[in-house]
Amino acid sequence: MISAAEEVKKKLDIVEFVGSYITLKKAGRNFRANCPFHQEKSPSFIVSPDRQIWHCFGSCHEGGDAIKFFMKWENIPFNEALKELAQKVGVKIETSSIEDAALKTRSRLLKANQLAAQYYRYVLVSTPVGQKAREYLAGRGVNEKIAEKFGIGYAPQSWDSLSTFLASKGFSPKELEDAGLVIPGGRGVHDRFRGRLIFPIQDTRGNIIAFSGRILQPDEKSAKYINSPESVLYHKRETLYGIFHTKDAIKNNEAVILVEGEFDVIMPYQFGIENIVAVKGSAVTREQLQLIKRYGSRLIFALDADSSGEDAIKRGFREAEDMDFEVSVMVLDFAHDPDEAVRTNLLAFKKALKNAIPIYDFLFDSLKRKYSIDDPFGKKKIVDEIVAHLQRIPNPIIQSHYVRKISSQLEVSEESLLRSIQNQRRRGTMPRRYAPKTEPKQKDEDRHTMIQKYVLSLLFQSKPDIDMPLKDVYESVSEADFSLPAYCQLFELSRRFFNEHKTLDERFPQTIPAELVPVYDELLLYGTFEESQLPHNIVRLAHEVKENAIKRTIKTLTSGEKDMSDTEEEQIRQLQKELKEVEKKLGNG
Repeated sequence: MISAAEEVKKKLDIVEFVGSYITLKKAGRNFRANCPFHQEKSPSFIVSPDRQIWHCFGSCHEGGDAIKFFMKWENIPFNEALKELAQKVGVKIETSSIEDAALKTRSRLLKANQLAAQYYRYVLVSTPVGQKAREYLAGRGVNEKIAEKFGIGYAPQSWDSLSTFLASKGFSPKELEDAGLVIPGGRGVHDRFRGRLIFPIQDTRGNIIAFSGRILQPDEKSAKYINSPESVLYHKRETLYGIFHTKDAIKNNEAVILVEGEFDVIMPYQFGIENIVAVKGSAVTREQLQLIKRYGSRLIFALDADSSGEDAIKRGFREAEDMDFEVSVMVLDFAHDPDEAVRTNLLAFKKALKNAIPIYDFLFDSLKRKYSIDDPFGKKKIVDEIVAHLQRIPNPIIQSHYVRKISSQLEVSEESLLRSIQNQRRRGTMPRRYAPKTEPKQKDEDRHTMIQKYVLSLLFQSKPDIDMPLKDVYESVSEADFSLPAYCQLFELSRRFFNEHKTLDERFPQTIPAELVPVYDELLLYGTFEESQLPHNIVRLAHEVKENAIKRTIKTLTSGEKDMSDTEEEQIRQLQKELKEVEKKLGNG
């Protein structure tokens, strides 16, 4: 009987499914892209339509099927991924057959949050208690359509109205505490959010994972905002407010506007500027940037126009630069934040967005405001701080542009600015993660293994309708020429199949033992070749495999300390003769 997971995978075409999340490009029989699970500039993420699998040959070295991709993308366990995908493709599964304790707990907390959001929304929209909150939203220009879309609600100034409501729905005090909805105390639990406007916080799939509550009137005794605590559902470092509603716009624009508060998302969104999210917390984290990177590679900072906002930009930029974002900054010199800017002068906001300045211009401008460019000591301080940023610019053309621009405006020579960069590098002030990455010299053994992988990959990618000289390959090399046991076994299995069927078709993978299937799948995706290249590449590479194998054997026979026997000397002579023949075929003889 076919499992639920197999049914789901049968209904999901992996190229179409993965391609709905990232951009795939055809590469021979396969498709490839930059891996979405780690930072890279050269694509190493390969998808096979034949095997319905994916694999990353970069640093993360992850791989699997469509379900595994969804698990990685959404950072959820297998059971939850299977349940959601089954619903998506119309596969019915018994809930009890896939639920475990962790999934059940998570589902209960999500349900509690969903009911809490409905309760807060009802209080805002349909009760006299919500009147002041409704007036507050109207005074800030938030229309009812947007308030409903973002699920804005109101928590009444009550000790335990929410917890009483949720208790009537069967939730225990412990569950409500785990969800972050209540706080335990001497008189039992009481509601965490009271007398506050409520903003539900959703993940990329629309699940409500937390809440943020804002007071309606300034109060010295109360914090302006309070948020749900860290929980099974909510991790502040990984969360972006608004991402569920704005991710498609971010993907379409290939850019995201990064702001600080909920209203900074809601008001621009109301006026059609939808590629926008807010950070949770005071700093832009690597986890938040990794989430953004899924949807766009251009980052526009629009944080509050104060010293803390500027500091947040500087900290966030360092992480963004390391992740290869194209970074710019909106200069809001007519308002404190995007919310105020949109409400007071929408046209000016759109103009500031269109004219967002590159991050290095922003950093230089902020230093010119901080120090005097008319004073030599001021210039020195500007240079000391700006070179810390200039030395991190990986592109020499961009770096050269800013060296010229800054030297011109400060009226100092380009040579002196370049010398300052070199001196700071020499003193070791550049953070380790920004130091130029140098690839270690590849060992001969690594290259030999790589060539073996290419040969096997080419063999496994052959198709009956491609004129592949498979017979020549099997005559050129043998099982013993491969250095890893799994490669030896797979080569021999393919040779036997070819001798019997005169081809390697879709039946061959079915003959592979289960323990070798993961190795076969990885090798199948290892090389991405145009079909016209296959015949030319495979024969030459097969000869290289043979050449390397002979050299390995000769090295083994001649590395001993004892005198060689006549038999061993004859064996070496024979191997050297074979080596010359192979080198002739390679054009090295």
